[in-house]
Amino acid sequence: MVITGCAPKYKQYISQYNNNNGLRAPDYNDLYYWAAHPWKKDPADSVPNPLRANHSVDSTADVFFIYPTSFTDPNDTGWNAGINDAFINAKTDYSSILYQASAFNEFRLFSPRYRQAHIRAYFTDDSAKAKAAFDLAYEDIKTAFQYYLDHYNQGRPIIIASHSQGSTHAQKLLKEFFDGRPLQKKLVIAYVVGMYMPENALNSLKTCTDSLQTGCVCGWRTFRKNYEPEFVLKEKGTGVVVNPLTWNDSTGFINHRLNKGSILLKFNKVKKGLVGAEVHDGILWIGRMHLPLGFLLRRKNFHIGDINLFYMNIREDVKRRVGYFWKQ
Repeated sequence: MVITGCAPKYKQYISQYNNNNGLRAPDYNDLYYWAAHPWKKDPADSVPNPLRANHSVDSTADVFFIYPTSFTDPNDTGWNAGINDAFINAKTDYSSILYQASAFNEFRLFSPRYRQAHIRAYFTDDSAKAKAAFDLAYEDIKTAFQYYLDHYNQGRPIIIASHSQGSTHAQKLLKEFFDGRPLQKKLVIAYVVGMYMPENALNSLKTCTDSLQTGCVCGWRTFRKNYEPEFVLKEKGTGVVVNPLTWNDSTGFINHRLNKGSILLKFNKVKKGLVGAEVHDGILWIGRMHLPLGFLLRRKNFHIGDINLFYMNIREDVKRRVGYFWKQ
């Protein structure tokens, strides 16, 4: 499927960005440049052991997953990751692709490698270099998505899923390809997780208000109950937030028993009822961990667990919404 007016043709990017700062541009015709793809074996195919007996892949819908930052070496002075950096790619594959992207693997899953911005781009005072780094990273995402549309989609409904830096780029992707455009009719849902997204960031695409809605956007950022980080307090306006235990933005603490299962360090172990959650002023608060000595866990920012803490609820939600999309 080619959606005109959304992005220049794929090959134009290769010539335009091939020598940008000495960073080779990815060639999405080559499966190597996909961290996850239905035609290759990759960590996103992994299924926690308790789920394997009933696992199957529904090929009637696609997930386009944009992974978070793994380019974090403080001694590296570069602004964008090399697309062929074996260490960064392995770090990506066996962290976010394994533990996050796999939550969506009951459907065809695509996740492009991209020249991600270094983590410092979020904190530097050099706004020009930070913007250039994010722009270069987004061009890869944009190129990959256009390539996906042209070669793989074939009219299927689409789920957009992302975390952290991936959500920075997902917001732009939704704006450019979906918001008020023909492709909006193909959007099942967008999970834009782990990054501030203003409630007015999009025009036609609205925040999800219940678990049966399609063509909507949801997201959350996870923190310990009663903790509000300084950067959140400085944000202008309330960000998009949905409770992944109820799939709405209603306030009030939701009991941990509604948490269908979390994945922690041991991928093959699903922990049911780990933690409850509530919506509070644009962020998601969680209660204490229901683990032995869980009350001793002092972490306040659970950004790293935004998806893992609600792994099974996400799996169920994707499947439910795709089913409802087809009923509509």
